[in-house]
Amino acid sequence: MSIINPSGKEIFSVTTDFCGRPLTLEVNRVGFRTTGSVLVRYGDTVVLGSAQVSPRPVQLDYFPLSIDYEEKFYAAGKISGSRFIKREGRPSDEAVLIGRLIDRPIRPLFPKGYRQEIQVVATVLSMDPSFRPDVIAMIAASSALMLTGTPFDGPVAGLRVGRVNGEFKAFLTPEEREKSDLDLVVAGIESGITMVEAGAKEVSEDVIVDAMAWAHQMMQPAIALQRELAEKVAPAQQEYDLILPDESIQQTVSAWVDGKFGEKIRRPYPERNEMISEIRAEFHEAMAEKLGLDEEEYSEVRGDYDEAFTLALHKDVRRGIVAERVRPDGRQLTEIRPLSSEVGFLPRAHGSSLFTRGVTQGMNIVTLAPLSYSQLIDTMEITDGERRYMHHYNAPGYTVGEVKRMGSPGRREIGHGYLAERALLPVLPTEEDFPYAIRSVTEIMSQNGSTSMAATCSSCLALMDAGVPISAPVSGIAMGLMMDGDTPYVLSDIADAEDFAGDMDFKVTGTSKGITALQMDMKVHGLPVAVLRQAIEQSKAGRAHILEHMLSVLPEPRKSLSPYAPRIEKIKIDPDKIGVIIGKGGETINKITSETGAEIDIKEDGLITVASPDGASIEKAMNWIKSLVEEPEVGKIYEGKVVGIKDFGAFVNILPGVDGMVHISKLAEHRVEKVTDVVKEGQTVRVKITGIDERGKINLTMIGL
Repeated sequence: MSIINPSGKEIFSVTTDFCGRPLTLEVNRVGFRTTGSVLVRYGDTVVLGSAQVSPRPVQLDYFPLSIDYEEKFYAAGKISGSRFIKREGRPSDEAVLIGRLIDRPIRPLFPKGYRQEIQVVATVLSMDPSFRPDVIAMIAASSALMLTGTPFDGPVAGLRVGRVNGEFKAFLTPEEREKSDLDLVVAGIESGITMVEAGAKEVSEDVIVDAMAWAHQMMQPAIALQRELAEKVAPAQQEYDLILPDESIQQTVSAWVDGKFGEKIRRPYPERNEMISEIRAEFHEAMAEKLGLDEEEYSEVRGDYDEAFTLALHKDVRRGIVAERVRPDGRQLTEIRPLSSEVGFLPRAHGSSLFTRGVTQGMNIVTLAPLSYSQLIDTMEITDGERRYMHHYNAPGYTVGEVKRMGSPGRREIGHGYLAERALLPVLPTEEDFPYAIRSVTEIMSQNGSTSMAATCSSCLALMDAGVPISAPVSGIAMGLMMDGDTPYVLSDIADAEDFAGDMDFKVTGTSKGITALQMDMKVHGLPVAVLRQAIEQSKAGRAHILEHMLSVLPEPRKSLSPYAPRIEKIKIDPDKIGVIIGKGGETINKITSETGAEIDIKEDGLITVASPDGASIEKAMNWIKSLVEEPEVGKIYEGKVVGIKDFGAFVNILPGVDGMVHISKLAEHRVEKVTDVVKEGQTVRVKITGIDERGKINLTMIGL
């Protein structure tokens, strides 16, 4: 029986070919009370995109748009692995990051001053395990917004692109993602790209740009399909008012600030910020006097005048860059702020650094621990996963000179930490080469733009200070853009003033060999690939300059670890012998750890790590483990226990689970009548292996020992 829509609406769908599979958008089957809802099907993945719009504007000074990505364990046929909590609760970091991924290309496509509250929810109902569902969720969110009648300048589509055997490909399988040297998400509208996010294994700038162009071309069918759906549904256009500064107020403000900005405030940021604060205070006093209002009366309109003042300040920043090619602090377009750094300044930390770029400053602390301290990951997409390298980013209110409530990290903190984490992942040593869990924490000390790149640079220095043998150092830079008609002005190492007034925020990290991560957000409605190519190419020189500074502070990773870091030794064994080390019910491994005081971690592939601050404990545990997994060797002498006696000889246990036989003729140099004349069961004896036959039977002798 088909679903009966309570409003009598027809259930219908539209379909197109999208990267080799049918992409279907369906309406009116579910979500009867939403402003707009769409079921999106692609392969076995099904995502519900729902959009709800408030009927009237809210009194806020920002656009109240929220976009959430909802993971459901049932979508993957799973129940949460937690023993205590089985229902979905707080979103995982991965869900938060995908929510941001969807939000970033959509938010700029609403007009400035739009204040209707909008909530968009992309819920994964069924997940095809052969590809990730995130860009399908992006299409679902955009499709739902297209049906709301709001002034959304979409539709938006996205693609996650990899490179396998030198060829670009979308919707990679898990096996293909492992082989790919690129993991790039591109979102865009019909006319241009609106968002880019990537991790890469030191690939070139040309590869990144070519991948973006390929992705933008390949996503066009999904954009056209959304337009087709919107035309068929024909949603009623909602009435709305844009809350913008009053034009007369803006003219008054522009007249008052005339001659007070420009070259007069082009100073280093500490001095510039103080001057602007003084001018702003003087401005409000002048406006209150001009309007004939006392302080309480003026407070009712102060926000409108302050917003107009800020807008005039942003216009001055753009004017200086476009007309004079001079930035707010007097720098040239490609000039980097002053750099200074320190390492090893926290005595008990395993690694520490302080990276300073202008007013922006990041402190990073690295802690090393055994692999058992890796974070376990259990999400809709990942079961029994491990996160060995963890980068956490913190930026309290005092870093921007404000009083703010301390609390758990928000979306921005999670996103910045993940970007800096992704930047270093390609250069980290393998578990086999460096068997440590690594936690890197960036404590931002001061903010004035590019803090995620300060987190990248400071974490790299702290890892090197901790003695982590990274394959190459990584630096990062934030690029900006001012568009004057069709003419782009690309800025290297942007600060807050340029970010707020600009059209793009583009962060790039990499080694001298190539790019390891990037993140690009547009404030304009899409940019052509040619402009993005210019920004990427210009970033290369800036990254090199910053990397040169970092290497002047610490040229290479330290040769030894901090004396306060745990010492870890490793051994690789046959995975079939893991049970021997663990023992029945964990009896053997518990005995080793209790008697040696060492921590022991065992991986499924047979990698065993032994950790302890005490070298003697490690040595004792390692020798114990080696004795448990040692293979019998012809000619080697062993001390073993007699475990069985027969008429023809004695059986001796020489290694755990390994017995050999001493023939009666090999018990002694003289003739032996009875085996029990020489050995008794339970007796400890010295034996030597004389041979191992094709069936694995071990022949022993006691003669000459």
